[in-house]
Amino acid sequence: METLKGYIDRISYQNEENGYTVMTLTSDTGSITCVGQARGFSAGETVELEGDHTEHATYGRQFKFSSIRAVAPSDKISVLRYLGSGAIKGLGEKLAAKIVEKFGDDTLRILEEEPERLAEVKGISARMAREISDQLADRREQRRALLFLQQFGITAALADRIYGIYGDTIYSVMRNNPYKLAEDVPAVGFKRADAIALKAGIPADSQYRIRCGAVYILSNMTMEGHCYLPREELKSRTAELLECSADAVEEQLPDLAMEGKVVTECGRVYLSTYYRAELYVARRLKEIRDDMTGEEVTISPEDDLPGISLDPLQREAVQKSLSNGVFILSGGPGTGKTTTINAIISRLEERDETVLLAAPTGRAAKRMSETTGRDAVTIHRLLEIGGEQGENTEHYFYGRNEDEPLEADTVIIDEMSMVDLHLIKALLAAIPAGCRLIMVGDVDQLPSVGPGQVLRDILESGAFPSVRLKHIFRQAGESHIVSYAHMINEGKHPDLSIKYPDFFLLEKGDSATVCNYICSLIEDVIPRKLQLERNSIQVLTPMRRGNLGVEALNQILQERLNPSSPEKTEYTFGDTVFREGDRVMQIKNDYQLDWEIKGSFGITVESGKGVFNGDTGTIRHINTYLKLMEVVFDDGREVYYGFQQLDELESAYAVTIHKSQGSEYDVVILPLLSGPKMLMNRNLLYTAVTRAKQCVIIIGSAETVYRMTDNDNEQSRYTGLKEKICGL
Repeated sequence: METLKGYIDRISYQNEENGYTVMTLTSDTGSITCVGQARGFSAGETVELEGDHTEHATYGRQFKFSSIRAVAPSDKISVLRYLGSGAIKGLGEKLAAKIVEKFGDDTLRILEEEPERLAEVKGISARMAREISDQLADRREQRRALLFLQQFGITAALADRIYGIYGDTIYSVMRNNPYKLAEDVPAVGFKRADAIALKAGIPADSQYRIRCGAVYILSNMTMEGHCYLPREELKSRTAELLECSADAVEEQLPDLAMEGKVVTECGRVYLSTYYRAELYVARRLKEIRDDMTGEEVTISPEDDLPGISLDPLQREAVQKSLSNGVFILSGGPGTGKTTTINAIISRLEERDETVLLAAPTGRAAKRMSETTGRDAVTIHRLLEIGGEQGENTEHYFYGRNEDEPLEADTVIIDEMSMVDLHLIKALLAAIPAGCRLIMVGDVDQLPSVGPGQVLRDILESGAFPSVRLKHIFRQAGESHIVSYAHMINEGKHPDLSIKYPDFFLLEKGDSATVCNYICSLIEDVIPRKLQLERNSIQVLTPMRRGNLGVEALNQILQERLNPSSPEKTEYTFGDTVFREGDRVMQIKNDYQLDWEIKGSFGITVESGKGVFNGDTGTIRHINTYLKLMEVVFDDGREVYYGFQQLDELESAYAVTIHKSQGSEYDVVILPLLSGPKMLMNRNLLYTAVTRAKQCVIIIGSAETVYRMTDNDNEQSRYTGLKEKICGL
């Protein structure tokens, strides 16, 4: 580690978000480019850096510093340089020269101890002297706070963010309860707050530590789909995390409840947000059901619409949907859900009802539009989601809500198995009085990525009319995708010894061979034999890691399917190489991203904001000069990403089966050799198979497929929606 001392001659670049700075430092030995975190510093300041000299491939010799601190200017020239640098608002070179001329070597002391004397300088009023003094004091206090925070192992960028939230109160926070950082600062989770707190001298048995640890455990569980934890399980998990006794955790639960952070009910402990959400959803569903008091509708076979022939269960579904405020239609592939939905829509339109159609993802909404011949949108767009993303916070809201409800007589939602607790709550808030809600989905598919198992809980409550379609129609029955999907769902082994055109296994015993076959199929065999584009083929895998996980497969597939070329611009962000022509997926909700859909001659026909987790598209263009990347999503939206936003994207040549929910692909390739028993289950295999329209190709082991079919141990979720519905 080396030390450099000098003054900042010029700042070439500074990232406003993280403080990363490129600057020129001038000292007695000359000038050198320095790079590192230097938020709050400006040209003209005298500083001391600690770091190491490095050799950059493009920019040559640099000094990469890990710490920076301000050093008091040691002479009049240094003081003049600092004051005249523009760092202090209202002070230019001329006024700076007058101040130094007036006070000489005593200038720094005057600035700190008697700033009112600046008014003695011609051109500086008493008010201006106070403003200069306040600016200097603010800069000193900020730097003092940043140095204070860095002693706890907090990086300069995070320290700056923390100071922006707490200001001068940061000292009392660190002294009394550093665990507040986990609550108030988005970039600080429990583990980081815990490390900081222990460095700050907070005892391991602190009540704040135990409370924060319990909240952390509950938050983690929601990411696994749970809405609560049994009290005893929460205590044991927290005790294990903190290496404390379960009794110590028990003592803090009443205080957490008093603070409004948790709700305890019948041996369950909820984060209060999830308890209130379940209660709201249960109440609103019953209100919507009870608002609709129309007459019972009866439809006979003679009443079937032209071109739509219904079986008895489908006809019952139409009748119940028209007669009730809330209705659920469920069923597996090939059981006639689409025909039934179209019959329902036609009946509603005969009655001059306004019908809105929506689904959780862009792909699902597009498919709903294609099968109904009517406009369908994502639920987020239906609810007109918006948001604000500040430096330290992210806030989103729905334009359609209780105060501004949807303008509709009936709302139909497809792919309800994907809808989590938060989204159903927002949707129900926007349903106006007297509006009918029809929910459609396959309860045997994977539950939502987010917390809850909404469709299953609503169905199992028995509180709302529902129909589950079971008959497989002739055309669907001729599809091995449909018949094998139903066999898998019933725990029966599909016959993989025969290679049917639409469903077959390639038995391979090692991951390298599996990868080679995947590449060959996508590169040549499938496009040639089925006359399909590569984007119609999707590799689905149970896992993120491992030789056949998403991360490894995406690297291999990118190099085979879209190799590096002088004609293709690419940009490396972290561990990911983004290249023109790559398939990519959005991995977080971003409510601020602008998008456009263009028609003929490049004219914008629609625009809006918001790109959501799971949306997939293709990189059209990368501009390294403007630091922009253009992605065209599968539903036609064109979006520009700044390079600093690329953490929102990942390669999508292969995606997890969970991420494929709500999507359909012409061809699905499943690499299945081995994996964790918890993941390799019937539910996952069934979901993967039902994503395919024309063909399913399994590459790997028949034994693995049979083990997955036999394993009906889905990961159970702790949810209380069903009980809340039944209890009202």
